[in-house]
Amino acid sequence: MARSTLLGPAEIRDLAEMLGIQPTKKLGQNFVHDANTVRRIVAASGVSAGMSVVEIGPGLGSLTLGLLEAGASVTAVEIDKRLAEQLPKTVALLQPAADLSVIVDDAMRVVALPSSPTHLVANLPYNISVPVLLHFLEHFASLERGLVMVQAEVGLRLAAEPGSKIYGAPSIKAAWYGEFSTAGQVSRQVFWPVPNVDSILVAFDRREPRGTEAERLATFELVDAAFQQRRKMLRQSLSTVFGSSAEASAALEQAGLAPTERGEQLTVDDFLAIARVSAAS
Repeated sequence: MARSTLLGPAEIRDLAEMLGIQPTKKLGQNFVHDANTVRRIVAASGVSAGMSVVEIGPGLGSLTLGLLEAGASVTAVEIDKRLAEQLPKTVALLQPAADLSVIVDDAMRVVALPSSPTHLVANLPYNISVPVLLHFLEHFASLERGLVMVQAEVGLRLAAEPGSKIYGAPSIKAAWYGEFSTAGQVSRQVFWPVPNVDSILVAFDRREPRGTEAERLATFELVDAAFQQRRKMLRQSLSTVFGSSAEASAALEQAGLAPTERGEQLTVDDFLAIARVSAAS
């Protein structure tokens, strides 16, 4: 009986056909059709009854139904009007008592929600996964935890540690907001159509703000400069921010860092220390 509250392969195809949606790999339209995978994602997210969740890009509603089945209230942000209009109908049919709100908008532009969600759970669009995740962390301080499904390469970057070859600007910007870690892979076979990339789950736990909004902006500016010229020493890559390599070297030394280090060796707190030196000068 419980199985009927979620979508299966046949329901996914029927909905797509009814809405005139022909998913393509090029547009990154891949819908999860496996109920076991949906329940696994919901369980890994830590979402339970009574929690307030925001979901980005619900699509045909596979994950939405899984979150609602767990007893959560869900606010879904969907840019496609066809999908947004159908989602409440699908939920009303399969889970009539569920608490769902749908916002038709571009997730990158949303800065207010009807509720204050504590969890973010989503199968993020691969082409904007990092920007949209950072956007929600920036604008919704109520978010305490989350679990997102992203392209494996992107997920590994988000959770990377300093010194790693894949550690970069996304790793540091994510670390500003909290602790990120991988939480398992997702088989290509649970999607329709089958994608040509691997997917991974990334979990995060929010921490107290590391600094002010002005300090965040200054830190992110330094991070961007450092990784635009990743192979260069920081005294060179940060010269664009400080005006010269000599001034960059002086700031780095004052922050307790060697000017000969590279961006991939620094933590988010190291970049914040540099930003504070810059602000004080």
